[in-house]
Amino acid sequence: MIQPQQIIEYWYAEEMRSHWFASTSELDNIIKDRYEMLWEQAAAGQLDAWKHTPEGCLALAIILDQLPLNMFRNQAKSFATERQAIEVTLFALDQGFDKQISRDKLLFLFMPLMHSEQLTDQDLSVTLFAQYDLADNLRFARHHRDIIRRFGRFPHRNAILGRENTAQELAYLQSEEAFTG
Repeated sequence: MIQPQQIIEYWYAEEMRSHWFASTSELDNIIKDRYEMLWEQAAAGQLDAWKHTPEGCLALAIILDQLPLNMFRNQAKSFATERQAIEVTLFALDQGFDKQISRDKLLFLFMPLMHSEQLTDQDLSVTLFAQYDLADNLRFARHHRDIIRRFGRFPHRNAILGRENTAQELAYLQSEEAFTG
């Protein structure tokens, strides 16, 4: 059985860091082969006991938020456990686990909030990135929040999720300012 520390070590390994925001289809396939079963267990609540430690919450946030973005790229399934990841993050914050996780690892504990289509989650994301002086990521947190403020959702997800674009979203998606995920 995989343990939380193994997920953290894998995700924060130097080799993975270079692919956090620039994955390849080859890496996506490796992650799917290696971790899809674990993701299914987490999605079914079978790893909820992990929530009782800071490391367990961080590992669950990665499994539920980041791994499906790789494993199911350009599929609606990539967002299937987004809300669960947000709940793990909120639970971790309620427990004060953010104060027990090293600053260099907080990015992926907070990331589910940045991926949320709920403005309250987005506002909390910006607050946390500012509070912990994660300046590089604060700019992205603000950008994500501004998209949600403007549209109430991420327009770049509409096609994947089978949602109709509004005229404003379509104009945005065709513009140079468009965020495409």
